[in-house]
Order: sequence, then C-alpha cells, then structure tokens
Amino acid sequence: MKKILVVEDSEMVIKVMRHLFLQYPQYQAVFATSMAQAKSLLNEHQGEFFAALVDLNLPDAPDGEVVDYVLAQKLPAIVLTGSYDEQRREQLFNKGIVDYVTKEGRFAYNKAIGLINRLEKNQTIKVLVVDDSDMQRKHVSNLFRRHLFQVVEAKDGVDAIKVLLENLDVKLLITDYNMPRMDGFELVKNLRYKYDKTDLIMIGVSGESTEALSAKFIKHGANDFLRKPFLPEEFYCRIIHNLEYMELVEQITSAAQRDHLTGLFHRHHFFNASRDTYRNAQEKAMPLALAVINVDQFRQFNEGYGHDWGDLALKHVASNLTNMLDRFLLCRADGDYFFVLMPGLDNEKAVALISRVRQLLSAETLEVNGESKRLYFSAGVSNQTQGGVDQQIKFATHLLQLAKEAGGNMVLGDDDEEAES
Repeated sequence: MKKILVVEDSEMVIKVMRHLFLQYPQYQAVFATSMAQAKSLLNEHQGEFFAALVDLNLPDAPDGEVVDYVLAQKLPAIVLTGSYDEQRREQLFNKGIVDYVTKEGRFAYNKAIGLINRLEKNQTIKVLVVDDSDMQRKHVSNLFRRHLFQVVEAKDGVDAIKVLLENLDVKLLITDYNMPRMDGFELVKNLRYKYDKTDLIMIGVSGESTEALSAKFIKHGANDFLRKPFLPEEFYCRIIHNLEYMELVEQITSAAQRDHLTGLFHRHHFFNASRDTYRNAQEKAMPLALAVINVDQFRQFNEGYGHDWGDLALKHVASNLTNMLDRFLLCRADGDYFFVLMPGLDNEKAVALISRVRQLLSAETLEVNGESKRLYFSAGVSNQTQGGVDQQIKFATHLLQLAKEAGGNMVLGDDDEEAES
C-alpha cells in the first residue's frame, strides 16, 4: 500500500478526498492541514510517501511554499488550487510539478487521484526519446521522468534502432523529425514494418511549419504528432491518451484469452501459444513437459454442495496453480481439467514440481457452507513431444487416468507408465 500525502486546509475538500480514496484501496491517504504539519509528516515518514496532493494556498504557506518543500523532498507533486492563473501555472510547471488541478468539483479530485494511479503505472513503462539536439532531448526526457517513466535516449534514427534492439521492453517512442543519418519520418516508417501500433507507440515531433508533416507521419505509422513548442499539459495529454489506448487493447486482448471463471488462459489460447513454445523448445533442444491436472471427486463435490460452491472450489484450485506455475503456460482446459506446459523441465523435475503443488493445495482448507474442506488433484506429466501438443496431451491424460485408477491424489510421469507396463 502506497502512502499519499494530502496537504489541504479545507474540511469539505478533505471529506471529499477521504471518500474518493476509499475507491483506491492500494493507497493510504495521510492528511495535513498546514505546511508545518506536512513537514512533520514527511520527517516522520521519510521515504514512505509515493506522491503528494498539495493545496497552493495554506494559512502558513499562502504563496505555494509547500510545493517547493515537497519537490525538494523528491516527491511528485500534484497541485490543487481554487482558481486558474496562467502565470502561476507556468511557474509551477517550470518548478517540476506533475500537474495543476483546479478545484471544480468531484471530477477534479477524481482526476488528481487518477494522476497518482497513472504515475504508478508509468514506473513500469520504458520510453525512448530520439532527438539530435542534446537540449531538446534532455527537456523531453525530463518531462517523462517527472511522471516516473523509465527513459532511454538516442541521437538519431540509426542510434534509435540500436537502442531498441538493446531495450526490447520499450513501449513508447517519441522522435524529432529533422535529424542526420535517419530522420524521424524514416525511423517511424521502418519500425512500423516490425511493430504494430499497439506494440510500440510512436509519436512524431517537429518545429517545422509544414502543415502536411503531421499527416505524413500519421499516414506512415505514427500514432500521434506534436508540433513544437508544446505545453506540458498537451504533451502529457497526448502521451496518456495513447498509453490508455494501448492498455485498453491489452485488457480486451487479455480478456478474450481468459477463462471467465478462474481468470486463467482458456483452452483455445493454450493451443495457439503452445506452437511458439514447441518451436522454441525444438530450436534450443530443451525438454518440454506437459501436465494434465484434474480435481479429484469434483463431480461429487459439485452435486453435494451446488454449482456456486463448485465454482468457488475451481477458483481456489486455479489460485493455487497460479501461485506456483504462473511462469509457465497454464490454462483451464475444460470443467475441472487444467493444462500446464513447462519448457526447460525434464520429466523428473516436472513431476516433482506438480507433486509439490499438489501437496500445498491439499494442505489448505476451504470454507464451504460452514465446513472446512480440503481439495485434492491427480495429474499426468509427459515429456513425449512426438506428434505435437495433441499427442502429448493424450500421453499425459493416460497417465492421469492411471493415477485416478490407483486411488487419486497422486502425480504420475513417463517413468511410472513404463513401470506399469
């Protein structure tokens, strides 16, 4: 839980903010009604605050002195003010604030807290700033860092491609137009052959007055275009708009790949994703294990307690599987069946891992209609990859059936099937 410092002397605003923060359980709002109290809290909880929402006019800091103090503590600051002042706005952005929010009702306070949420997300996003001007590149990089982005830089298009190859996790690229060796337009055009618009956001920037330049950038692959000079608010609005679009597409894509009950991948996605896993395993000549897992006596459980409790039981099993197997390709195949594809594990190690998961699950209790119940599963684990994923599932399912016939609550591997033979 991240602590957020809120410095505000209005009782009404504090009441509204307290209520709004209840919608964000990941944050703990700590309130101060004066600059003196804010100083005391920052000294008492050094390094514990993530960001600050600060009122511009306080009884003991009428000219925004609290903003300077918070920024001096290297804390991202979002300023709350009762009125808009163009000169003051410019001064505050020059100091390095995150944003400037006018108190105009509930929406403004929601926006302020939303900015904090955005800052938290930004910490995991890497951006590439491309510009041959050291001064301009530093300026844009500082704007990104102010919002807690990870930033890498390049001096031209050729350098940018090299930096991208070294930083495969870059999600957003912003490039100047006029640069030596490879200009921004050519950079965007070349990169769009490899990256989809939702894989890498690209934004063109230029101070040239040619009106057709923005259309040229966008028609050849840029997500957006900014004309220099631009205000910080315009810069951040464009960046956030594009990121939120990317995140929305990712959410929709993820939802389409997930089982609605457990949140695990569904069977269709498992088979699609397994192709790349098989190809990679073959190229690297590494072992590839597949487990088919089935909850023991689930039909009796479902009939005895009802479908709602049955659903809860499946969620419980899925949660346990996720905790230990999320680094692998894991899915709910159908009903109470689950598949796990484990590259890099030979059969002995894969059986040992699935057995450990089984032990951990059986050690936990689930409260069902006032009763403490334990859930168990059986599994078959095979490393026989001949014939592809369908054939491997058949091998693993056969081992699962042997485990069921032997009484359940056990994991069998390829060696066990040979011993059975």
